Amino acid sequence: MPLLALVLMAFSSCSSFLDEEPTNSSNASASIATTADAQVAINGIMNLMSSSSYYGRNFLLYGDAKGGDLTIYANGRGNDALYTFNHTPSSGSYSGFWSQAYYCIMQANNLLENIEKLQANGSTEFDYYKGETLSLRALFYFDLVRLYGMPYNYNKSALGVPLILKTLEANAQPHRATVEAVYKQIVSDLAEGQKLMASDKSVHNGYLDYYGNVALQARVKLYMEDYAGALAAAREVIESGQYKLYTPEQWTASWSRQYGTESIFELGIDTETDLGTTSLGFYYMRAEQRRNAMGWFLASNYFLNRLGQDDTDVRWGVMDNDEYWSETGTTHRGACYKYLGGLSMPGDGKESYTAVNIKIIRLSEIYLIAAEAALHTGDRDSAAGYLNAIRCRAPKLAPATAETVSDNMILDERSKELFGEGQRFFDMIRMNRSIEYNDDLTNVPVSHRKKTIDRTFGGIVLPISQDEINANPSLADEQNDYYK
Repeated sequence: MPLLALVLMAFSSCSSFLDEEPTNSSNASASIATTADAQVAINGIMNLMSSSSYYGRNFLLYGDAKGGDLTIYANGRGNDALYTFNHTPSSGSYSGFWSQAYYCIMQANNLLENIEKLQANGSTEFDYYKGETLSLRALFYFDLVRLYGMPYNYNKSALGVPLILKTLEANAQPHRATVEAVYKQIVSDLAEGQKLMASDKSVHNGYLDYYGNVALQARVKLYMEDYAGALAAAREVIESGQYKLYTPEQWTASWSRQYGTESIFELGIDTETDLGTTSLGFYYMRAEQRRNAMGWFLASNYFLNRLGQDDTDVRWGVMDNDEYWSETGTTHRGACYKYLGGLSMPGDGKESYTAVNIKIIRLSEIYLIAAEAALHTGDRDSAAGYLNAIRCRAPKLAPATAETVSDNMILDERSKELFGEGQRFFDMIRMNRSIEYNDDLTNVPVSHRKKTIDRTFGGIVLPISQDEINANPSLADEQNDYYK
């Protein structure tokens, strides 16, 4: 749905926002009179995040399919354009990223404006909910600017996305802000959100709470190469005592558990938001596993070789254990069962094995952020220590030392630990690495990119959809260059 259509929807319902009864529906406008009402509105935003166009599936597929850790075997099964980079403004634009994230932003803006009205008398009872909403808005903009704008450390003067921080007039036609301006707003929202939530540092399962905010700051600042800031944020989370790394023996089973000791921000999936046979878990499932499972995506040989540096690496525990794929006629352990609870597909305690929560930020990522940030601030001993806390999941590999720790070691560990979690492409691009694709395994012709790309390739960002441009002509001259 074009952003202007969403603006019209929000504009038409704005006057009734305070008059409607609160519900748990993701599409409901909630009456904000109490903190319980604010919580209901946040629940609605969280439900929107679980859309197949966002964290429910496609956003996480994007990072691994484009990052080289996934490949495909056949054409036309769904979302193969992510692997082949077959995007144009009018076809395969993946405009759902734009419309769903902006719908989340508008719901957040609406909630913030109504909270601010209630705080006009000096009340502070809504502070925590305002902080949480600001933190969510920061996450949405961080995702959008990575999809549509060049990497911050490559060209922060390039166009990012429109910054919409309040309810717009029905005839509004916002322009794109620069990547730098969007990041500045992200940092500002997170800083204010952290301050507002500081009175309650307890864990709020299923929500972007105080330490979720700080963890997100660590991730954002790493992308900005603010290594001192990223390290400080990562250390605050690690040293809080609120979270604990899984032992190697616990790691595999953790995927069949909700809200474990490593889960900092986990998106709850229930019967309402379960995507079933179109879920992320089903897309990663081995083709022969279930009727209608088609093996949409499988691990690339490059990833398998990386994980295969240690055949006892515990992370093999969520990869299929039957090496032979009858479809490919090859030995290829390519399926990932993180989003089915494990190889036996137990789910994570719900009736449906596909209704598995999405772990958006985990403690293991924070350790790897700390390792990279410490390395770049010159603290090589700490860098090795943080890396080894995760590297021990591959017991045959020699521990890193202050002399051997490197960006490449950390990047490889991020790939192995965060496989299937949507990080790889963004990591490779921000770290200025070339990405090679496993095209020799696929039966799909690839004509929209070379076998190897780097961040000079204009297609590393998505096009603004033609529908969006038609609805907002001010964007006509602001299309990403590759698609003009």
